[in-house]
Amino acid sequence: MSADRVAGGLRSQAKVRSALLRYRVLAWLTGIGLVVLTYSLLRYPLRAADVELPGAEAISRVLGPLHGTLYILLLVCTFDLGTRVRWPWGRMVLTALAGTVPFLSFYAERKNQRAVNDQLARA
Repeated sequence: MSADRVAGGLRSQAKVRSALLRYRVLAWLTGIGLVVLTYSLLRYPLRAADVELPGAEAISRVLGPLHGTLYILLLVCTFDLGTRVRWPWGRMVLTALAGTVPFLSFYAERKNQRAVNDQLARA
């Protein structure tokens, strides 16, 4: 058994907690970016009703690529955390897809945080 392992097959708790923190921060940033981006994209159907959202075009032009970059970083952090706590591939994929649906990344972050903390407590 290597020195990098602890009971329960988990990698060292400090590394898992660090990976969890990175995942949580990126889940929140990606989720907030997606909600704001979705808000700015609502201008298209609202424009037909003569309702103008202030600054929506600039928001989507800047936030679109930013959200994409944050989402890619979220994928990397999800894989990192998932491999450290030995999630099945299905859970990693569903967690990664949560960053594509508004508000779902917040739910997934909370659920995954509790699961990882419970797993760490048992180790």
